[in-house]
Amino acid sequence: MKFLKLVRSKDAEVTLKLGSTSDKREQYRLMRDAMEKRFIRITRGSIVGGVRLGVFSATFYGLQNILADKRGVHDVYNVVGAGSATAATFGLIMPGSLAWRGRNVLLGSVLGAAFCFPLGWLHLKLVEKANEKGPVLTESNNAKPSVGAAIKGLGGNTNDQ
Repeated sequence: MKFLKLVRSKDAEVTLKLGSTSDKREQYRLMRDAMEKRFIRITRGSIVGGVRLGVFSATFYGLQNILADKRGVHDVYNVVGAGSATAATFGLIMPGSLAWRGRNVLLGSVLGAAFCFPLGWLHLKLVEKANEKGPVLTESNNAKPSVGAAIKGLGGNTNDQ
């Protein structure tokens, strides 16, 4: 009986059912059914979570692109506005009373902006760093940006051996 205290409620139900019969085939069937139900429950939760994450991401990036197009500028405020609006929208569709949803909208708006400002700034700095011009390749270095030039260069090295 100590074993039943350590087991979760759904497992305890199965364990009690297993003890109700001495037939091994019936016990295996009960265990298989329980495992199938658990698998379906976990799979369904994973799919629902993935869909929610996809909708959230699509909403965020869609709003960010709309703000960038309307404002004509790609800056931190697009990320902040999109994060704030997305969090507020998802706060509105959460279950609960109207007052609770209003609280979620306000809290989501503030937290979305607070969370997205440093991320937007970091993204902007990384894009600026990526767009900086590096060393320019010249013909005098015999560096040609093509696959054929790379193959010819490697071919010249193998002939020396």
